[in-house]
Amino acid sequence: MKVLANDGVSQSGIDALTKGGYEVITTTVAQEQLINYINENNITVLLVRSATTVRKDLIDACPGLKIIGRGGVGMDNIDVEYAREKGLSVINTPAASSHSVAELVFGHFYGLSRYLHNSNRDMPLEGDSNFKGLKKAYAKGTELKGKTLGVLGFGRIGQATAKVALGVGMKVIAFDPFLENANLELDFFDGQKVNFNIKTISKEDVLKQSDFITLHVPAQKDYVIDEAEFNMMKDGVIIANAARGGVLNEVALVKAIENGKVGRAALDVFEKEPKPEMQLLMNPALSLTPHTGAATNEAQDRIGTELAAQIISILG
Repeated sequence: MKVLANDGVSQSGIDALTKGGYEVITTTVAQEQLINYINENNITVLLVRSATTVRKDLIDACPGLKIIGRGGVGMDNIDVEYAREKGLSVINTPAASSHSVAELVFGHFYGLSRYLHNSNRDMPLEGDSNFKGLKKAYAKGTELKGKTLGVLGFGRIGQATAKVALGVGMKVIAFDPFLENANLELDFFDGQKVNFNIKTISKEDVLKQSDFITLHVPAQKDYVIDEAEFNMMKDGVIIANAARGGVLNEVALVKAIENGKVGRAALDVFEKEPKPEMQLLMNPALSLTPHTGAATNEAQDRIGTELAAQIISILG
């Protein structure tokens, strides 16, 4: 049987599938040519990440497909329920990339707290001519230790991010409409473990109390953070969105930065991906990455092997 990994898959995943008797094709087929390619090449399994969409037209037109797999968590680029109604298995890897996203969020938080995103731009340009000026400009950094992190969405990724925060010495508060509390176990290098029980609180309380806020929610109809939510926050709050474009109102974010409500912010995802608004790209208060939250070698290895295991389990 043939597996088309249209958005790529790790070598560990390819090896596991090959060992299981599957032929893995890693050709990237253009969206408009995908139906014909699947049918002409007798593809049984289609693996995607975020670039390829799998909608009703493709599902209807490709009767030979048995499995649709998403390398990662969110499956908003797949018509999941429709596919399952048609008898297809739809799989993903919800836990594989959690820690990678958490580390990216904290990479942004550390950078924003010490103005590294600005300093790394300015030092090559002015480091030799305006060293003292730059030193003065970026000499009002802040520490994360002792601050309060608010987590909106306390699923796997939200909890993984909370674990990093606890290791840093932050206080963690969280909101999740589907979860009352979570037990977080921190594992250390010498075998020690520490447990924290985090009880979720209201969204309003999280917004009011947090020094840092991170979003880990699925794509949804309305903004999770809009103008009203910004107005509830502490002045100078630092925010990160590594969840989905469209859960945070980017126009309202820019306005909140301009009026001082938001000190700085990090965006890994965008409403108009893959062409973010220029006002975001040029804003000096923003630290930006091109949707790379799950893009670590370790996470991709886990994603590949988890997908392979699920495929082999379903098809034998």
